[in-house]
Amino acid sequence: MIQSLYLGRVDYGEALRLQEELVRLRTGGRIGNVLLLLEHPPVLTLGRNANRANVLASDALLAARGVTLHEINRGGDVTYHGPGQLVGYPIFDLRSLRNASGARLGPVEFVRLLEEALIRLCGEFGVAAGRISGLTGVWCGLPPATAGESPTRTQPQLVFKGLPPAGRERKIAAIGIHVARGVTSHGFAFNVITNLDDFRLINPCGITDRPVTNLNREVANPDALPAMATMAERAARQFGRVFGEPVVRLESLEALRASAANAPDDQPKCSSSAAAVFPAEDTPLQRPPAIERLRGATNRPTRA
Repeated sequence: MIQSLYLGRVDYGEALRLQEELVRLRTGGRIGNVLLLLEHPPVLTLGRNANRANVLASDALLAARGVTLHEINRGGDVTYHGPGQLVGYPIFDLRSLRNASGARLGPVEFVRLLEEALIRLCGEFGVAAGRISGLTGVWCGLPPATAGESPTRTQPQLVFKGLPPAGRERKIAAIGIHVARGVTSHGFAFNVITNLDDFRLINPCGITDRPVTNLNREVANPDALPAMATMAERAARQFGRVFGEPVVRLESLEALRASAANAPDDQPKCSSSAAAVFPAEDTPLQRPPAIERLRGATNRPTRA
């Protein structure tokens, strides 16, 4: 089971503290797998592999525009979060998840499934999306043959029109995770109606030859996009489908904390000797068996 919680707009520092709290609870077996969905005020985040030179704006300009900066422990380079962007923090224990062969789900497979959920979310709005080899994330503007890898093929009623010209890939979602003792944190940033001008403050993820985009620019009818709370619900449903787990929507953070406080004392705990950290960014191209099982496809070209 995946418990989903939408929090609205949350300060980035507070979200970091909340992730640390939930990771401790998940590591101790006090809660199950939780998907936090929210927005942030304008903020730049620098991952473990970040190059400070990819922040193009001066500290003074960032301060004038109200943009904060955080150095964090996820994989990857610099990225931007801001209003109109759906951010997801899956606090999942990978040891509770299995791939198609029955083996424990690994960090690379986990990232591929995050991509898959967001590709499917794009498909709900008639936007063909996919992967680019060697570049973690979700992209629009791929050649038709590879864009067909999107699960929108299961929704033939969708008509792709009003899109920008194909031929130049555009990043619609960034992904960077941290895994310690088998439990994930950080996650994805999916551009819905994000102000794309703010990405000029940085070289997003260190990439200079491909622009970013948002769902608002890619859909045929931007006025039909739902409110962010509804977008979060739809994203959670796609997570449930991709991971093969039922999704239960939590009403509040207090309800989650109460369930942790009431959890039996004999919940299994994770041994500290199992501690390990796995970065997952720009991971190599491999379509995990779990995706093949979900799609029922074999021996097809992939984009990663």
